[in-house]
Amino acid sequence: MILLLLFSLTLVSTPAWAQTIYIYEDEHGVTHFTDRQPETEREVTIQRAVAEPEEMLDVRRHGPSESPVWMFRNRTHGPLAVRVALGEQDNVVTQPMLPHTFVLGPLEDRELVTIGPFDRYRSWSYRLETESLPGRPDAAHRPGQPYRAPFSQGARFRIGQAFGGSFSHDQPSNYHAVDIAMPVGTPVHAAREGVVMDQARYFHGAGEDMERYGDRANFVRLLHDDGTMAVYAHLDYEGVRVAPGQRVERGQLIGKSGNTGFTTGPHLHFVVQKNRNMELVSVPFEFGGTNGSGVTPRQGLRLEAR
Repeated sequence: MILLLLFSLTLVSTPAWAQTIYIYEDEHGVTHFTDRQPETEREVTIQRAVAEPEEMLDVRRHGPSESPVWMFRNRTHGPLAVRVALGEQDNVVTQPMLPHTFVLGPLEDRELVTIGPFDRYRSWSYRLETESLPGRPDAAHRPGQPYRAPFSQGARFRIGQAFGGSFSHDQPSNYHAVDIAMPVGTPVHAAREGVVMDQARYFHGAGEDMERYGDRANFVRLLHDDGTMAVYAHLDYEGVRVAPGQRVERGQLIGKSGNTGFTTGPHLHFVVQKNRNMELVSVPFEFGGTNGSGVTPRQGLRLEAR
């Protein structure tokens, strides 16, 4: 049996875990390696972590080729929609019929489809095609109130690029995003309560080469109670202050802004997204203004966190 596994290019990526290493020599000439910043007056060499993108979905095959078992594991702490289909196929039957879209719960690991020969006396072959996106396909945006500006109360920062910005907000996933100019290290706070679905903290470096830097921004993805998700991106190296699976309240500190990934300078990229029938799309939103009123983001607007 010829068996091929094809992963769709629309998979959303997260970084492989790593950590920063501190290297120093003590007064006895002994060299120490530690993942915690040492309390010493001696010179310390910092070796930054090396992070590589990693898919949200892990697919594994078990068992013999004549009766394979395909296991699908959700690496995130939120729902993950998985579309399974067959490409080229010959003498194959599946249960359920494909294509089919499944939803894996947080960290769920299970068999989604059974595949076998229609006629067990003939050879059979197929190509398994898998696509995954964060969030439930039936999510509906119901925020209840305007979003809080995602920085410290009383602080004010300017929106450099708003909805439909000509530089980079030209795709469904980021059309309704805002870029807020702020110095590296600025505290970033949750604009709305939710659960930390995913995060990246160990990327460093930035540039305008999309192929090189497009998936190398540090971020926090918060899952809201209505199934939508907020992404806070371009955070600083080791700038994430929350853990996967953690419940976060509106206004809570979640990280430090930075300049990582595809960017021309330090800023916070903020966007609210939902999974719309296996397409990740951004949705329009408002920030809170005076007296609780809603303010539509626009380029040049100076936001104040209230």
